[in-house]
Amino acid sequence: MDAYGGYNDLYRGNRDPGPVSSALCWSHARRKFFELANIRGNIRKGKHAHDISPVAFEAVTKIDAILDVERGINGLDAAARLEARQRLVRPLVDELHDWMRAEQGTMSKHNPVAKAIAYMFKADRWEAFTRFVDDGRICLTNNAAERALRGIALGRKSWLFARSERGGDRAAFMYSLIVTAKLNDIDPQAWLADVLGRLPDMTASQVPDLLPWNWRTSEHRQGA
Repeated sequence: MDAYGGYNDLYRGNRDPGPVSSALCWSHARRKFFELANIRGNIRKGKHAHDISPVAFEAVTKIDAILDVERGINGLDAAARLEARQRLVRPLVDELHDWMRAEQGTMSKHNPVAKAIAYMFKADRWEAFTRFVDDGRICLTNNAAERALRGIALGRKSWLFARSERGGDRAAFMYSLIVTAKLNDIDPQAWLADVLGRLPDMTASQVPDLLPWNWRTSEHRQGA
């Protein structure tokens, strides 16, 4: 186990049943260019028009073209997304790669736009950024995961009750239950109230009836 709690072991090449592959978030990459091309934001900060980078603006435009295609295929199954990505997204990604490499060659490495480009090409990042093109299961961004965690970040001072590793495990258990309920379109509070009230009088064989994906279609939901 390393300083990060052993999680880097997930990426070991000899890991059984296989190493985890990194898939990086395009929203994070886009943000670096957007901050350099955000006209309104720069004006609010008192910057002049010449501080707006046309290269950064072009980068945002090219990335947005990729995002536009992704919005159109959201909700499709993995096979359909893969087919659309191979046909529509790969040419845009390849064009972006060649364009950024050409622009990078004309800039000082200290140029803010060059740094934004270098962020995407550092080490094996480009491979991780483009992994979604060859796998319809991978999301282009991790925005959904970050939105799910936002509540925890906003209320972190309230979570200090955990106080220990055991308390943290219990908190993680409760987060998992609540999010599972939400994913099944049921009210977590109503579900937990019903489950906690009925669980002591149930046999082990009856417990599966209380799982969110079973409970949500039963009369117990209305009763709760």
